Amino acid sequence: METPLQQLTDPFLQERQVALWIKREDLLHPEISGNKWRKLKYNLQEAKQLQHHTLLTFGGAYSNHIAATAAAGKAFGFKTVGVIRGEEHLPLNPTLRFATSCGMQLQYVSREKYRQKDDPAFLQELSEQYNQPYILPEGGTNTLAVKGCTEIVKDISIDYDYVCCASGTGGTVAGIIASLAGKKQVLAFPALKGGDFLQKEIEQLVYNFCGQTYHNWQLITDYHFGGYAKVKPELLAFMQAFQKQHHMPLEPVYIGKMLYGLFDLIQKGFFPSGSRVVAIHTGGLQGNAGFKERLGVEV
Repeated sequence: METPLQQLTDPFLQERQVALWIKREDLLHPEISGNKWRKLKYNLQEAKQLQHHTLLTFGGAYSNHIAATAAAGKAFGFKTVGVIRGEEHLPLNPTLRFATSCGMQLQYVSREKYRQKDDPAFLQELSEQYNQPYILPEGGTNTLAVKGCTEIVKDISIDYDYVCCASGTGGTVAGIIASLAGKKQVLAFPALKGGDFLQKEIEQLVYNFCGQTYHNWQLITDYHFGGYAKVKPELLAFMQAFQKQHHMPLEPVYIGKMLYGLFDLIQKGFFPSGSRVVAIHTGGLQGNAGFKERLGVEV
């Protein structure tokens, strides 16, 4: 499925002589949007081929991946189980309300137990409990997810120099790097504080997928705003001004931070004059309702 490129008309960009397009992956699907659709695509095919009837995955209470997996299960005929980090809180937040409305069964585990999400013994326990489900890792990132994410840049018809993308677990960026095969430059903006750990994670994901190591990418770790799902007034002010000017919805966990960082880099002269940049809108807009409910802030 192709998604549109939206070029930004902005006096600031013209002054800096940088052309910027946003690839609207958020428009892929109303409920399985952006990189979550890409990550789930080949995993769903694999689950069906292996004759699994249930998808089981992991996430926090506001997880885009939990919401997308629940929606995908409803759309494609799978039962779904979400292993949720932390204690149950009622009433459910908007993300978990949506997940349960799609039929997802929630199992809450302690934060200590949740850290065992990659432990074979814990996974075996869950497999027995839920009749051998197809297990998706936290964030949906595995080799099949990387394969899906290689398709993000394949339909870009314009010439460009840079691709910019937010990063959580690294799977989306790994797919983009693998697809470009050493061409162009890729900038990854971690949403987590201390995102340098993603260097090895992304390298490994790329190598596991295609057996290659590429050097045409770098992490930009200065725009996490205090950590995952944390925000500051300057980020919200930037997002509100951006949305008003460009009529494009944003969210503050991934795309908002990445675009703030991208515009700051342009301001600082990071990009040579005449650079052509494509930024990936990874979706995740479902989280805005929970963000507003939790912090009382309109995004």
